[in-house]
Amino acid sequence: MNEIKFNNLGLNNNILKSIDDMGFEEPSQIQAEVIPVLLQGFDAIGQAQTGTGKTLAFGAPILNALDPSIKGVKAIVLTPTRELAIQVNDEIARIAKYSRVRLLPVYGGQPIDRQIRALRNGIDIVVGTPGRILDLLRRNVLHLQDIQFLVLDEADEMLNMGFIDDIEEIIKNSNKSRQTLLFSATMPAEIKKLSKRYMKDDTKHISIVKSTVTVSTIDQYYFEIKHKDRFESLCRILDVDEPSSAIIFCNTKRGVDELVETLQIRGYNVEGMHGDMSQNVRLNTLRKFKEGSLEFLVATDVAARGIDVENITHVINYDIPQDIESYVHRIGRTGRANRTGIAYSLVTPREYITLKQIEKYTKSKIKRKDLPTIDDIFSSKYNNIINRVKETLEKDDYKRFVPLTAELDEEYNLVDVAAALMHMVYSKEISYEYTENSIGTSSAFVRLFLTVGRMDRVNPKQMLQFFNDTAGVNKEDVGDIDIMEKFSFVDVSERAVDLLLKKSNGKRLGNRKVKIEVSKGKK
Repeated sequence: MNEIKFNNLGLNNNILKSIDDMGFEEPSQIQAEVIPVLLQGFDAIGQAQTGTGKTLAFGAPILNALDPSIKGVKAIVLTPTRELAIQVNDEIARIAKYSRVRLLPVYGGQPIDRQIRALRNGIDIVVGTPGRILDLLRRNVLHLQDIQFLVLDEADEMLNMGFIDDIEEIIKNSNKSRQTLLFSATMPAEIKKLSKRYMKDDTKHISIVKSTVTVSTIDQYYFEIKHKDRFESLCRILDVDEPSSAIIFCNTKRGVDELVETLQIRGYNVEGMHGDMSQNVRLNTLRKFKEGSLEFLVATDVAARGIDVENITHVINYDIPQDIESYVHRIGRTGRANRTGIAYSLVTPREYITLKQIEKYTKSKIKRKDLPTIDDIFSSKYNNIINRVKETLEKDDYKRFVPLTAELDEEYNLVDVAAALMHMVYSKEISYEYTENSIGTSSAFVRLFLTVGRMDRVNPKQMLQFFNDTAGVNKEDVGDIDIMEKFSFVDVSERAVDLLLKKSNGKRLGNRKVKIEVSKGKK
């Protein structure tokens, strides 16, 4: 399956051009198996974990097959949450970059009159939550009698959230000859009943088996960064850790080229690998990396497949991977042959939700780490230089320089001479012109105490929804959620603390009014 390319799947040139701009080199397993089935007109059930590229799997064939002669909405995508609706809408918009398609995300918490005006002006694809879509149907402003496609995304989550009746009402109001696509991580009985009731007899069931996850020998960390600080953050990490052999992953071929060029300008020993490079170039680069004459290799996921090097100490996700399974494949490049390895990920606040999905998928904890300060870098380099000096003093090689040092002793203090030499070494090893001791976003979450717990039948999803409904605080501002029997602890960003204390405190979650305060200690 690795030889399959997007241009083998039957998609039109506008969509292929968009996919190329997005940086994907070849389809994921779900994409390679689902896209041809949908292009042939079959209903399909796609069973795969979150983060395997499902949106492109259904978005690309839908865009490929939209009939411009149909007036009004041609496709509708149902998602369980407003966050996912926005995410799916944005992803389809990227795939539709060169296609003349009008998209509209609809969900609660936004003024419905704007959505109504947009629908009346003409929309091709609507992505939304069941409640808001049903509301628009009942107001007679959303019409589904001519739609070509109906997509149920994360169907099991929608059922868990109690949307089954809404979903059935929406399906009953839609075109009977539509093409129906159902995506779900699991297949509970209710999903099977739903598919039998509303999907065609020749529906294709495509199941992607979850790959084995082995990350036990790898220490995983993430650095929360601002997008504009991504490159400086990487330089700080490299300057403090001084990896002897590291792979740095980018999501796109262009990203690899740009990062390699920028690192090389600053003196780092680095080369790149991606699918557009000739086999000879890639083999030559890999040989140097294996031999140790190349310290850093910047690569895309596809190019890294053939890399089998045992002494890789670090894997760095310069870009967070676009699907979760790629994360496992990436970090598996280190920690081999019973050695320990280190995996770092650079994550913006918007990407934090992906990080939590990776943790859930890998059943592992990715610990937060503060970006190195200039003081940290100096301390690391100082210790490194001192160790090298001590090693040199234990040999006789340095003694031919003693007469030269004696000449300097007549004019300068030898402590000053040694410091000057150390300064020269330090300056040579620091390639980035750091101006601030520390960069990035606030280094820590604030821990809140809430007077609800398991006895109130509260789960993390309800907690996130409560924060969003009462204070407008999104998942990106929420870290760990620890629900105890009678109370809970939640880590939130500093910017969210005042909002939650002012707007959520005293509001009802389930059957209890919640008291919220800043925690006075750890768990």
